[in-house]
Amino acid sequence: MVATVSAAPPAGVQPDGSVVDAAGRTISADRPFSRIISLYGAHTETLLALGLDKQIIGVSRADELLPEAGGKPVFSYHEDPEKILAARPDLVLVRPMVERGYGRLLARLERSGIAVASFQPASVDQMYGYWAALGRLTGKQGAAECLIQAFKAALNGFALLRAQITTPQQVFFEAIHAKMKTFTPEAMPGFALAQAGGINIATDARQVRDTNIAFYGREQILARARDIDVYLAQSGTMNPVTVDQIIKEPGFNAIKAVRENRVYTIDEMLVSRPTPRLLEGIFQIGAILYPGIFTETARGQMRLDADCRQAP
Repeated sequence: MVATVSAAPPAGVQPDGSVVDAAGRTISADRPFSRIISLYGAHTETLLALGLDKQIIGVSRADELLPEAGGKPVFSYHEDPEKILAARPDLVLVRPMVERGYGRLLARLERSGIAVASFQPASVDQMYGYWAALGRLTGKQGAAECLIQAFKAALNGFALLRAQITTPQQVFFEAIHAKMKTFTPEAMPGFALAQAGGINIATDARQVRDTNIAFYGREQILARARDIDVYLAQSGTMNPVTVDQIIKEPGFNAIKAVRENRVYTIDEMLVSRPTPRLLEGIFQIGAILYPGIFTETARGQMRLDADCRQAP
C-alpha cells in the first residue's frame, strides 16, 4: 500500500480502485488497512458506523466522548511521533488542518512506511465520496454503500415532510458568536437547515477564506431583525454559546425570534461533521422549526439510524 502526492483529482475512490485524499495523495489500497489511528472525530464516527471498531487502535482526545471509542488509546498530533510509531499503525487519518500545521509529523510517519490520508468534505456530495474512500481503504465498500443509500433514503423522507410545510420559517444560523459569523449556504449546517425546510436569511454572507464559515455581523443581523423567525446557533467547542447569551446581546431584543422566545442551540457535532449523525441534526432542526410535522411518529417512519456495520 503506497501513498504518493500528485496534482489531485477530487478526493475519493478513483476508477482504478485507488483513493485520492484532500492533499492529493494517491493511496493504493491493494489490501485493507487494519490498524488505524484516527485523529479527527468524524473519521472515528464513520469508521465505527462501518463496523470497524476492532480496526481502530487509537483515537484523538475528543473522541473519548464517543461511547464506542471509550477506552481506546489516545493520540495527538501535538505529541512526539514516536508514540504513534510505537503503536504500529498502518494508516493514520487526519484532516487538512493537521496537514497544514503538522506537516513534519506526517512526513515522519510516511518515511516510516505508514500511510497517511487527509479528508474533510465540505459538501454532502463530497461526504459520499469520503465515505466511499474510507470503505475502500478498509475493505468495507459494502458498508459504505449501505451508509450512502440509507442517507439518501432518509433525505427522500425529509422531502416528504417539507412538502407539508405551509409557512416556511426564516432562520439566522449562527456558527461563531464572536462577530456573529454564520455558515456558507453549501456547508453541512446550511444543507441541514435547507433539508429541514428552513430559509437561510444570510445567503449574502461573505465566506471566510476557504472555510465553511461566513462573515455576517451584528448590523446585518439587526437589519433583518423583523424577518428572523428563528435564531439558531450551533453549540460546542467551536461555539460555546448559550441561549441566554444570545438573548442578552445588546440590541437583540429587536429581533423577532428573541421577542418571541424562539432562540435555540443545537449540538455542533450533529450539524458540522460529515457523519451519518447529520440526519439527526436535520431532524432536530426540523422539530424546532415545525414541531407539528417533525414529530416522533415521523421519526419512527424514517431510517435515521440505519445499521450498516454487518455489511461487507
